[in-house]
Amino acid sequence: MTMTHSIERPAVPPLTKPEMGLAGLGALAAAGVGALGLIASFDAVSSAAARWGFGEPWMLPVGIDVAIPVFTVANLLLIRMDMALAWVRFVPWALTLVTCGLNVAAGQGMWAKVAHGTMPLLWVVFSEIGAHVYAVRIGAATGRRMEKIRFSRWLLAFPSTFALWRRMTLWEVTSYADALARERERLLARADLRERYGRKWRTKTPRRERVMLRMGELAPAADAVPAAPEPQAPQEPEGPQRGAPKPPRKRPVKNKGVSPQRTPAELLAEARTVTADWTDAAINGEALRKALHCGSGPARTVRDALLAERADGRALHPADAPGAPVSGDGAEGVAA
Repeated sequence: MTMTHSIERPAVPPLTKPEMGLAGLGALAAAGVGALGLIASFDAVSSAAARWGFGEPWMLPVGIDVAIPVFTVANLLLIRMDMALAWVRFVPWALTLVTCGLNVAAGQGMWAKVAHGTMPLLWVVFSEIGAHVYAVRIGAATGRRMEKIRFSRWLLAFPSTFALWRRMTLWEVTSYADALARERERLLARADLRERYGRKWRTKTPRRERVMLRMGELAPAADAVPAAPEPQAPQEPEGPQRGAPKPPRKRPVKNKGVSPQRTPAELLAEARTVTADWTDAAINGEALRKALHCGSGPARTVRDALLAERADGRALHPADAPGAPVSGDGAEGVAA
């Protein structure tokens, strides 16, 4: 199940300079025609108001005709501030119908009535065109304007088009192209569910999938599986890149509390000094390991050497130490 993606329509190209000039001329002509319609309506309605007994006949056409552009401008401002009111746009139409009715009543013959009624109608038609252009531009900029469905689709497939319009309105799908893409995916998902669960797919489909299908957001299961990316051969770096992180330096590990490695002769010489006043029973591998700060193997080797030296009767202290026996004649004299 995946969410449908929106399809963006190509933007409308801006008006060229000749088109802008033509639009400006059209706006000036519309304003002129609207002004003529208001003037004609003013004269006709003022005359009718005088016959109807108004004390100030000019107030009736001025009040109605001026209110028409005022409410038109108010509708445009509400659209600009994204605060549009649906009923405001119908106020100028209602006032125009009142003005047309008064003008028709002021006419003498049939064609005079038609002419008097047509003139004020032109103003509201031009103002409605301007309001539509303004509203479409603002809606396109804010993304709030809902696009209309083609009339031909309403004519060719009314039930499905009504369902499509209903979903667009309920779920705020403003883009017609996006709504069509959602509808295509919904139909594919519906066919997939029917193929999976059979004719009674509506009752066998999980509730969550049915709700998503109703909202038009359920895509076929095949579309939900992303395509596996093609394997790419690793590219060798051409050279050092700027800004690339440098590998961390490897610092040498220092063994704290461990003596540097010594030879067996050095260990034996140090052991002779350390164990000078030890008894034979005190000389063992564990005691030598702790005293010499060495491993168990070298400690046992030193132990065997020391015990062998003591067994042979060798002196374990320096030869020039006081009290040491003197070799030669002196030793024989002492023995004698």
